[in-house]
Amino acid sequence: MTVTRRLSLLGILFGLIAALVLPVQSAGAAPAKTTDWSTATVNSIMSRYPSASKLGGWGYQVGFALYGAYLVYQRTHDTKYLTYIENWVDTYVDASGNINQSFNSLDSMQAGNLLVLLYQQTKQAKYKTAADKIRARFNTYPRTSDGGMWHSTGLTGQLWLDGTYMSMPFLLRYGNEFNDATYAQSQAASAVLIDASHLQAPNGLLYHAYDENSISWQAPGTQHSPEFWCRAIGWYGMTTVTTVDNLPANYPQRPQILTILRNLVAGMAKYQDPKTGRWFQVVDKGSVAGNWTETSCSAMYTYVIDKSVKNGWVSPAYHANAVRGYNGVMAEVSKESNGLVDIKNICEGTDVGNLAYYLARPKATNDPHGLGAFLVMNEEYHGNPLS
Repeated sequence: MTVTRRLSLLGILFGLIAALVLPVQSAGAAPAKTTDWSTATVNSIMSRYPSASKLGGWGYQVGFALYGAYLVYQRTHDTKYLTYIENWVDTYVDASGNINQSFNSLDSMQAGNLLVLLYQQTKQAKYKTAADKIRARFNTYPRTSDGGMWHSTGLTGQLWLDGTYMSMPFLLRYGNEFNDATYAQSQAASAVLIDASHLQAPNGLLYHAYDENSISWQAPGTQHSPEFWCRAIGWYGMTTVTTVDNLPANYPQRPQILTILRNLVAGMAKYQDPKTGRWFQVVDKGSVAGNWTETSCSAMYTYVIDKSVKNGWVSPAYHANAVRGYNGVMAEVSKESNGLVDIKNICEGTDVGNLAYYLARPKATNDPHGLGAFLVMNEEYHGNPLS
C-alpha cells in the first residue's frame, strides 16, 4: 500500500471518529437554549392572571409567590415583573399608605415584605407608611408567657412554625431599611429560639405547633402537636437561615441558632426520600400508606440546605442532598402544550392536625405556596451554584 493511500485511509478513519465524538451543529445554528424556569414560572402566573388584583386577597399565599417573583426581577431587571408586583400591592395600599388591615394574625404580615422592597425600588412614601403599620403592631401583638407571638389573636397561647416565617423576615428587612435592626434582630433570634425550645425533637425536626394551655390536638403528655408536617418545618427553616444571615457574626445567640439549624439540616437529610429526592408530607413516616412527597416543602428544604452549605453553616457533604432535592422538585415541574409552567403536588393551606388529617390534605397544581417556594429555591440554587 502506498504512503498516499495510507494517509487517505487514516484521514477517513479520523473523520469518522470526529463525526462520532464531536457535537453536530449545522452551519449558523444557535446552541440549544436552556429553559429559565424562574422567568417561565413568573410569565405563566402573569399569563394566567393578567390583572394582578385577581391573584387573591392580601395574605401570605400571594405575598410569598410575589416575593419569589421579586427575586426573579432582582436578577433579570425585567421591569414588567416589578410593575406586576406593584399593581397587586396597590390594590390594597392607597396613595396615602392606608391599608385595610388590623394585622391580627402573623399570616397577614408576610406580604409586608413587598412593601419594603417596593419602597427600596420606588422610594414612594406610601409603602413605608403601610410597612410602619405592621412594625407598630409588633409592639402590641399578644405573646405567650415566654415571649412567642401567637399565630393569631384568636389562637390564644398558640405558636405555629408557619407564623415565624410570616413575621420575622419582614421585621428583619424592615429593620435593615429603616434603622430598626437592633429590635428586629432581637425579635427574630428570640422567635427562632422559642420555637425550637418547644418544638424541636431530638431528630432535628420540629412539630407543627405548640399551645401553652390545653387543646385537643396536643400529643399525649406534651404541649405540642403530634406530627412533623413538612411545610411547617420548611417555613421555620427558611426563617432560621434568614435570621442567621442577618445577625452579626458576634451576636450572642448566633451559635445557639446555628446548632438548631445544623440539627435541622441533619434531620432533613435523614428523612429525604432516596427514591425521589423529595420529602414526605409527614416527614418521618415515608413508609406509611397514603403518605406522599410534597413539592413546596421539598423546594424549601432544598433552599435551606443549599444556602446553609454555601454559607459554611453546615458540612459541605450536605450539598448532595440539595442536588437530589433540586432534581426531585424539577421532576414535578413541566410545561403545558401552550408553554405555561405547571408545578404539581402542592399541599393546600393547612391547619394543625393528626396524621390522617395531613395525609388527606388536597394536592394542588400551581398553588401559590408551591410557586413561591419553587422561585425562592430556583433563584438560590442557580443564582449561586456550587456545582
